[in-house]
Amino acid sequence: MNNKEVRVRFAPSPTGDPHLGAMRTALFNWAFAKKNNGKFILRIEDTDRNRLVPGSTENIIEGLKWLNLNYDEGPGVGGDYGPYFQSERKNMYAEIVNKLLDDGNAYMCDLSTEDLEKIRNDQKLKGLPPGYNGFSRNRPREELEKSKKDGKPVVVRLKVPLSGNIEFNDMKRGMLVFDLSKIDDFIILKADGMPTYHLASVVDDTEMKISHVLRGEEWISSTPKHLLIYNFINQKPPEFIHLPLIFGKDKSKLSKRHGASSVIEYKNQGLLPDALLNYLALLGWSPGNDIEILKPSDISNLFEIRGLSISPSIFDPEKLSWINGVHIREMDENKLSTIIKEKVNLNSNNAQNISESDFIKITSLIRERIKSLDEIYPLIKFFFEYEKPENELIKCSDLNNEEIRKLIKDLINDFKQLEIKKNKTSSDIEDLLRSNCKELNLKVRDYLSLVRNCITGSEISPPLFEAIEILGINEAINRLNSCLDQIS
Repeated sequence: MNNKEVRVRFAPSPTGDPHLGAMRTALFNWAFAKKNNGKFILRIEDTDRNRLVPGSTENIIEGLKWLNLNYDEGPGVGGDYGPYFQSERKNMYAEIVNKLLDDGNAYMCDLSTEDLEKIRNDQKLKGLPPGYNGFSRNRPREELEKSKKDGKPVVVRLKVPLSGNIEFNDMKRGMLVFDLSKIDDFIILKADGMPTYHLASVVDDTEMKISHVLRGEEWISSTPKHLLIYNFINQKPPEFIHLPLIFGKDKSKLSKRHGASSVIEYKNQGLLPDALLNYLALLGWSPGNDIEILKPSDISNLFEIRGLSISPSIFDPEKLSWINGVHIREMDENKLSTIIKEKVNLNSNNAQNISESDFIKITSLIRERIKSLDEIYPLIKFFFEYEKPENELIKCSDLNNEEIRKLIKDLINDFKQLEIKKNKTSSDIEDLLRSNCKELNLKVRDYLSLVRNCITGSEISPPLFEAIEILGINEAINRLNSCLDQIS
């Protein structure tokens, strides 16, 4: 890396909720900036007014904050190179466009959408590749100014050289060469006075002193257009790094049908931000040594361009879930206990029935069993809200209802005797229940399933003996009595 200050940007369009591909781009820009003691900038590219979705900008910012991808400059933060919304930078673009027109490197065009469609259809009939045919390229500027005054929609196009090549060195992919004869005179200013992405990104990257552009592979074909603009305005372009695409398992473009959600949805589904960052980092980048579990600090410390892949990454929701589970298990016990209590408070008014020490015990019981935070309350709900099990769950081997009633009554009496004992532990509960199995000549699995179903109301719960200890023997007795009442 040279001595030039590293300045990178994440420049999303507010046209929907932030998706995984966008946030991976943000992550790699953030990591590159951190690694090189640079600046990470957020810029909102909102010039396409027809595609704007209300709330998208807020969700983008919320997603970045949740992931702790804190930007150094941008909306709400400020900086020396604002404004950071493209819609507020129109005067800058207009100034550049006028210079390009005056220098003869751009021209106006008043062809309508219908005109362009007719041109493309004629090209197809002649077996030619469809595209703009340079209709207004050599028309007098005055003529086109008059069209604009008359109310006709007029755009501005860049005058692309008719021959020759243009090339650039992608820091990961090497030298890429493009034939200028295959590039149309593309629009840089729309009829509504808003710039296209091509112009706006170049002007903004220049004004904001962006040193490196890390963006998706889909922008490679646009890069020669951007280089032409850089050349025409006599500015040195940044370094380019184009990131690999993300596919679903069927090798098609990633979408919701592959199990991918927006970042906000993942937040609501109970993923940890560090876990999602960890997984995103592995989509197209390797830290080496087969490392899979990474903290944010690991990502920024280890990030190197050479670790990036040029091959598409495959999104695997199962691996994302696994990584989230690992991060939950590695979380500080007190922090996880606090989260668990918060989940309980959101779903029940009975959190006060459990002591702080018992919350710690619950944490240790379930941390190995959950892969997302939204699994917490369903798994421990029985501590706070008891729902009687369905009748079909009150069963044990081939015993009839009367025999099951006797089993439960005997267990109630056993629990009453155990309750008298001081300093009871889960080991005492386990000894009692296993001893009953042996005396009754029942399979341990069948007997404990009956006890579990009656006391928790569910076939799935944390370890039974420890759960009963936390719940309390008296409460266990009450729940067993409730089950007796529904056995006919």
